[in-house]
Amino acid sequence: MKIQLETIRPASEGVFRVLHNPRLNHLFYWHFHPELELVYIEGASATRHVGDHISTYVDSDLVLIGPNIPHLNFDYGVQTNYRKEVLHIKPVFLDKIIPEIPELAKIQDLFKKATHGLAFSGTTKKRVGHLMKGLHVLSGSALFVEVLQMLQLLAGSSEFHVLHHSPFVNPYNQREQERLRNIHAFIAAQYQRKIDVDEMASLCYLSKEAFCRYFKRTTGNTFITFLNQYRISQAKRLLMTGKNVSESCFECGFESLSYFNRTFKRITGENPSEFRQKHWRP
Repeated sequence: MKIQLETIRPASEGVFRVLHNPRLNHLFYWHFHPELELVYIEGASATRHVGDHISTYVDSDLVLIGPNIPHLNFDYGVQTNYRKEVLHIKPVFLDKIIPEIPELAKIQDLFKKATHGLAFSGTTKKRVGHLMKGLHVLSGSALFVEVLQMLQLLAGSSEFHVLHHSPFVNPYNQREQERLRNIHAFIAAQYQRKIDVDEMASLCYLSKEAFCRYFKRTTGNTFITFLNQYRISQAKRLLMTGKNVSESCFECGFESLSYFNRTFKRITGENPSEFRQKHWRP
C-alpha cells in the first residue's frame, strides 16, 4: 500500500488545527503526518484502516491516531449523509508543552497510548463526539480549553481498545518522511501555478528519472496524477463555496478548461457543473 497526499490545508498558527466536515469520500487517501489526529465521524459505516489494523465501524467512530501512523481517510467510499470532524495536535504540544505541566500527566499517558492507535466507544465516544462538533466555531483560549477538556475525558476513559498491540513504527525512515513533507508543503503552496517534474526533482536533489521512480514507489502514482488529485480537491472546495467552473479551473492551476473537466470527471465520477449544482447552497 502506498502513501498519498492529504489535501486539506487548514489555516491555523496555533497548536490545534480543526477540520470541519472535510469531504474526501471519493478519494483513497492513505497518508501520514507528524500531528496527532483525533477523528470523529457519524452517519456512516465504513473501513477503519490505521497502520496495519483494518476493521469496520458502524454508524460512528472516534479514533485517536499517534504521529506518523499511516491511515486511510475514514469517509472513503461513504455514500450516506455523514458528518466528520478532525482535530490535529501539533508536535510542539506533545513534546514541549505537555511535559512541562504536571497536572497534564494523564494526557501525556494518553498520547503514549495513541502510538498504538485508539478506538473509543460508549459514552466517551458520544460525549467527545458532541464536543468535537462544536470546535469549528471556537478560537483562541476557548478552543484551547475545550480541547483540553476533550483530552481529559479521553485520558480518563476505559471505553477504548488499542488497534496495535505494540506502538506502530512508520516504515518510512526520517529522511523519507522529511522529503515527503517537503513535497507536500511545496505543492500546497504552489499548486495554483505551473509545476513540472524537473522543478520537483531539483527540490529533492534528484535527477528527473530518479525522482519519477522515487515518487511512484512512495505514492503509488505519477507526479502529474498526484498533483491533479490535489488540484481537483481544491477545485471541489471552491465549487462548494460558489465559484463557477471556469474560476475553479484556473485558480487551481489548470491551464485548459477541457482538460480540467476531463480530469475532474475521471477523479470524482461527475463533471464540475454537476458537482457544483449538488453541493453549493447560495
